[in-house]
Amino acid sequence: MASTISSATHFLSSFLPKPPNPRSFTRQPPYANPNFLYFTAPKFRPLSATLNSSTLTQQETEPTETNPLTLREICQGHVPEHVLKRVEEVGYVMPTEIQRQSLPVLFEGRDCILHAQTGSGKTLAYLLLIFSAVNPQKSAVQALIVVPTRELGMQVTKVARVLAAKPEDGGLEQKQFTVMALLDGGLLRRHKSWLKAEPPTIVVATIASLCRMLDNQILKLKNVKVLVVDEVDFMFNSSKQVSSVRKLLTSYSSCNSRQTVFASASIPQHNRFVHDCKQQKWTKNDVVHVRVNAVEPMPSCLQHRYVLCSKKQKHQTLLSLLQSDAPKSGIIFVGEQSEKSKKAGNAPSTTLLMDFLKTSYQGGLEILLLEEDMNFNLRASSLSELRQGGGHLLVSTDIAARGVDLPETTHIYNFELPRNAVDYLHRAGRTGRKPFSDEICYVTNIITPQEQFVLQRYENELMFSCEELEL
Repeated sequence: MASTISSATHFLSSFLPKPPNPRSFTRQPPYANPNFLYFTAPKFRPLSATLNSSTLTQQETEPTETNPLTLREICQGHVPEHVLKRVEEVGYVMPTEIQRQSLPVLFEGRDCILHAQTGSGKTLAYLLLIFSAVNPQKSAVQALIVVPTRELGMQVTKVARVLAAKPEDGGLEQKQFTVMALLDGGLLRRHKSWLKAEPPTIVVATIASLCRMLDNQILKLKNVKVLVVDEVDFMFNSSKQVSSVRKLLTSYSSCNSRQTVFASASIPQHNRFVHDCKQQKWTKNDVVHVRVNAVEPMPSCLQHRYVLCSKKQKHQTLLSLLQSDAPKSGIIFVGEQSEKSKKAGNAPSTTLLMDFLKTSYQGGLEILLLEEDMNFNLRASSLSELRQGGGHLLVSTDIAARGVDLPETTHIYNFELPRNAVDYLHRAGRTGRKPFSDEICYVTNIITPQEQFVLQRYENELMFSCEELEL
């Protein structure tokens, strides 16, 4: 039992309270038009809203300094006792700010938009809601968690299963919550049999796999009490996913007993987003937007740097950085290959970079690749190797910017700049995640002089300072 708890605690450590992480900025909503991806500069201002159909006030829910409520006290009477025990066993005692503000509202059955930094505890908040709302005695899918990537789905599934596990003392006779991972590349034939024979209580699914099951009427929404859409802005911004997400939300809106939760570190302009959610009936009219310190400077443990070089010098510049930094573990982010480049038959940047590092890098770190177009078995293999521990250099597209939790990562290298400030925020959020650590972590941008103005725009929008590094 002790070893199980230790393992679970190690895996879940990144979900515990930690220093603030990067924040998001406001932008025009892509959900209004699937092809509309226009970003605007943020308007920074302190938040003070009221608990109504749009926003939750921080001041009105503030606990007293001398008697703050524990997570157990907030959840008592809502979440089953064996789940609360597991929550405490893996180290969750005091709630994070997003949990403290959102859980009372969620337990009332209100629809919610959870808007807080990466690593702030949004996952635990919506999982506790699910454990409070579903009935494991009933043989039906009662909760859906929709995620944009297989990697994030695997992570959420593991957290859910750890918390749902029955105590080993066998003192409780009740039926256990069951959690199915319905993710891209999975064995859908086995899932079909499982769904028909003994439906799981909770399903964690990518939108593509979920829609296939819904279209074939293998999985139905009529018994679903809670629908969670995680990384909602990413899904609305994805040309591959946005139409399916809109279709799902429209279908779910017709269910009589329903509760909808959206979660992300970067929610579009909240007033317009809330308005459109109500207008489209994706949420009920009393939906609450819980926005926790949505604008803050980058955490002090992150140092942002940039190196100027020509495009032809980027590979050699990266190699020099790796030699001088000697990172314990790092992620090198590369942009997705454009359709024009694919049609021209050009090799993707990831392939070129991997070939270069394998022949030129002399450090002791293992070099691994993770990109969206990879076969799912290869993606799973790369992540499995990463989570076994030890130093690594992960060459990745933005698929690793959300849902991949590697707390040991000390260095982020933007070999190619992200498309926008939100992507920069999520890339930077992959480091500085080790709980309670004061270790300095680095985000280094390798840019040409022509790209310098783009980086400066991200600095202004996300309120951080980036220093030039001379090699």
